Amino acid sequence: MAAPAPRFILFLGDSITAGYGLDPEQAFPALIQEKIDAKRWNFKVVNAGQSGDTSAGGLNRLDWLLKNRVDILILELGANDGLRGLPAETTRKNLQAIIDRTKGKYPEAKVIVAGMKVPPNMGGDYGRKFEAVFVDLAKKNKAVLIPFVLEGVGGSRELNLADGIHPTTKGHEIVAANVWKVLEPILRSLAGT
Repeated sequence: MAAPAPRFILFLGDSITAGYGLDPEQAFPALIQEKIDAKRWNFKVVNAGQSGDTSAGGLNRLDWLLKNRVDILILELGANDGLRGLPAETTRKNLQAIIDRTKGKYPEAKVIVAGMKVPPNMGGDYGRKFEAVFVDLAKKNKAVLIPFVLEGVGGSRELNLADGIHPTTKGHEIVAANVWKVLEPILRSLAGT
């Protein structure tokens, strides 16, 4: 008897998801796959992280990515929008379009929104509007929110590469733990354990 087909977890993100400056197996999506494999659950991680990607870039790539089944979408985009000072409303529209298009093709897909913050030099008002995008998207779409995907890593010199933005291997382990906290209960329910 053939083994059942795996369910697919699409990580749609930027350089954080891509594991900028590291080997792909050190990036947090690969670490999530290791956690899944350790539990012998039948899920396959697809790392669609692309360094420098914005919410618009992710939307542009989406149709190609949706050619393969998506059971869980982990949306980790928006940081580059924030660093470029793009209007928070533009980021919101793009991320909502990604969710809508994914759910349009795979109505049963679960969505996890990875929250992001911008550095204080972007200004307090912009920072609040930007952070609210992720909270609002999660509420509106009944999605699960990771409040800040870089929690415990962002701003920590020893957990980031020399650029101060991209996590080290140790930083990625913490990011993986942040993601696993919200992903594991979803996988557990889908795996029926």
